[in-house]
Amino acid sequence: MKAFVTGVGGLLGHDVIRTLINRGYECTGSDIMESIDLIESYEKLDITDAQKTEEIISNVNPDVVIHCAAWTAVDAAEDEGNASKVYAINVDGTKNIASVCKKLDCKMIYISTDYVFNGQGTEPWEPDNKDYAPLNVYGWTKLEGELAVSSLLQKFYIVRIAWVFGANGNNFVKTMLDLGKKHSELRIVNDQIGTPTYTMDLARLLVDMCECERYGYYHATNEGGFISWSEFAAEIFRLAGYQTRVIPVTTSEYGASKAQRPHNSRLDKSKLAKNGFIPLPTWQDALKRYMKELAI
Repeated sequence: MKAFVTGVGGLLGHDVIRTLINRGYECTGSDIMESIDLIESYEKLDITDAQKTEEIISNVNPDVVIHCAAWTAVDAAEDEGNASKVYAINVDGTKNIASVCKKLDCKMIYISTDYVFNGQGTEPWEPDNKDYAPLNVYGWTKLEGELAVSSLLQKFYIVRIAWVFGANGNNFVKTMLDLGKKHSELRIVNDQIGTPTYTMDLARLLVDMCECERYGYYHATNEGGFISWSEFAAEIFRLAGYQTRVIPVTTSEYGASKAQRPHNSRLDKSKLAKNGFIPLPTWQDALKRYMKELAI
């Protein structure tokens, strides 16, 4: 089975292609960089170039495309000078990939986000809920990407995730470990609620999806219950053996950011088990394994 993965230089794409290779897939990875170590079959690809995207993916002729590439710098997306770039990558780039998948009649897995919802309330968002109302540019463009995939294809998975951490690149865990070394106390937001997602666990699920045809919308974060960012930080410091004190504060007390953040990032993941997929392990277990990977 052949797979094509975009964004292999990022947090998730890196672990997705590792997982595919370990399962014996014939894999091609792509990203905007000239080359990436440890990936034998690699194509430099700007997904906003429709002609090049069609040429490269068609030449590979994969059975499935896992689309991990995206503009994910949420605050920078709000800058007026970046608006066209964010749209080009998250919307036009996704349309380009979906169009090739339609031509090749291959599966597509599109990685999306809880940011497509309005972030209000306390009830977990269900995957088939269409009550969209993104709060920021990033959320709107990811939603437009979803709509492009669902309108063009029948053989698709749209998988929404949240609070991602992994070995390749920066993330909240690494930031907390770095700050915890330098400060005796840290103010961390306590009124944004969700569940972390470990990229290695998510990658396993995405490859499981490659191997069946239970298409549709899914939510996928680790299990283990809903927490705040301040609770997540406290557990990171505990496992690291830091004495750093966490001071919980509200979003408004913490200070305004360029992009409005959702207070409710709770995602209902029950559809996974209902459709025969193995849910991700608990975030507590995932964090322990991740910190061992970091040799903490």
